[in-house]
Amino acid sequence: MSVQAIETGAVPDLAGLEPIETIKRRWPMILGGVLTVAMIAGLARELFGQGLAGLNRATPENPLFYLCFVLLYMSPPTGDYVIFRKLWRIPLGGLVALIKKRIANEVLLGYTGDAYFYAWARAKATMVAAPFGAVKDVSILSALAGNGITLLMMAFALPLGFHLIPPDKMNLVLGSAGVTVAMSLPFLIFSRRVFSLPRGKLWWIFLIHCLRLVAGSVLIALAWHFALPSVSVGMWLFLAAARLLVSRLPLVPNKDLLFANFAILLIGQDQALSELIAFTAALTLLVHVALIALFGIAGLMTRTKTWQTAQG
Repeated sequence: MSVQAIETGAVPDLAGLEPIETIKRRWPMILGGVLTVAMIAGLARELFGQGLAGLNRATPENPLFYLCFVLLYMSPPTGDYVIFRKLWRIPLGGLVALIKKRIANEVLLGYTGDAYFYAWARAKATMVAAPFGAVKDVSILSALAGNGITLLMMAFALPLGFHLIPPDKMNLVLGSAGVTVAMSLPFLIFSRRVFSLPRGKLWWIFLIHCLRLVAGSVLIALAWHFALPSVSVGMWLFLAAARLLVSRLPLVPNKDLLFANFAILLIGQDQALSELIAFTAALTLLVHVALIALFGIAGLMTRTKTWQTAQG
């Protein structure tokens, strides 16, 4: 720039441009903060909506129920951690972001947690150069694995339990199966344009998601067996498969109610089973609340320590 331009005041106001540049640098932090507040609001809504009412029901006494529950709760973020550890070598602290991802996906709109994790990855730009492609691929493969396992479960479960499902519900189940296939086909047909990662890594990620889903079904079957040992593990495994199937069918309303009715028709014990399902859902919400509070306190302590170090 010429000396004349400087003397005539034609130089851009750099001070005025700094806030815009700052916002560009800090948008992942801002987005992450907004989604964290949304998570807290979503959890508060669940609490005020009697989300913990199920804790007043019969409480399982067998400690193995709680061991299986903890493993079940941690299976989704642990599976994601294994994936992103291989892709990015993320530290163990990344597991906290993945737990928040799971909570956001459950208490807010679907895939909100993936947006949160993307913001976290962008904030770690020194560790992850271009995270969008990987986060996108992992999310799509998670959905495809869920759809694949759902269809596989349907192939095994429907011949055994179709007579327990009312005809109108059966039409919804079959229609949902068709929608599930239709939703998966475009990603398979246009896979080269959709996915960013190499094919070998894509298959490995898909396998990890499938193992996580199977492990989750086995763990919830074991947890329920330890809570109601009068029902065999094999029957609980069948019900766990039905639960996974019902939870992912897009056209079926009141999924929890449909599953509960199906389970009661299959094994009876309607009061005990209803109380167990309600207790499991309420305990999951309680763990969500406890972890968000714990992460918030830990983050506040870390920022306070950093500020004190800077002042000292």
